[in-house]
Amino acid sequence: MTPVAIVLLVIAALVVFVVAALTVGREARRLDGVAPRAIYDIDDAIAYVADAVPEVSQARLTHDEVRQLLRIHMGRLHQFGLQPADVTDRRQDIALPTFLEEVDEVAYVIGGADANNLDVRDQDIAEVVARHLEYLDEIGAVGPPATDGDADDLAGLPGASEHGPDR
Repeated sequence: MTPVAIVLLVIAALVVFVVAALTVGREARRLDGVAPRAIYDIDDAIAYVADAVPEVSQARLTHDEVRQLLRIHMGRLHQFGLQPADVTDRRQDIALPTFLEEVDEVAYVIGGADANNLDVRDQDIAEVVARHLEYLDEIGAVGPPATDGDADDLAGLPGASEHGPDR
């Protein structure tokens, strides 16, 4: 091989490397701004919750009832913007965190169960909501539990009253 051919080969390799590095860098920056993909599958959620509730609740609940309770709970989460319709390649736009109180979530689902004429015990609904929140945490759909000072830190911010049941 002639020295000119070797130089051209090295230059071509450098050009390919630079183009690849720029492309990877651009995509990495784009993906950094996109919400992580937590895939919520209702059938997986039903299976997880139905297996995780205590045996006494398992004996009383059907999978159809668990499905209805999960749909009611997801409707509640949607009210706080936690189940947006367009999550694929959506840029992260969370201005303030949302705080959920498990007691409030259970009360909402109990009301929804009553409105849908579901004959389910309140204790079983509480178990379903608790296991559903565990499932959401397991798939990465929620952040860490809030500490006592987290809500107080946000209390004076504009719009804070719109984020969470007690805010």
